[in-house]
Amino acid sequence: MKSNLHSFDRILRLLAGVVLIGLTAMGVIGEWGYVGVVLVVTALINFCPLYRIFRFSTKNKD
Repeated sequence: MKSNLHSFDRILRLLAGVVLIGLTAMGVIGEWGYVGVVLVVTALINFCPLYRIFRFSTKNKD
């Protein structure tokens, strides 16, 4: 698995995921908010499968 996320993309995913999970846990939004788990996991592993499918990357070229 080759990294395809830039650090800014990772931070945004992590924050958005935590917010969605928190709002869902507090009952503010519905169960769909647990999609935030996917965002947190992709941020932690530094890889997005959808980016791979569409041959897209936010990572800087070395």
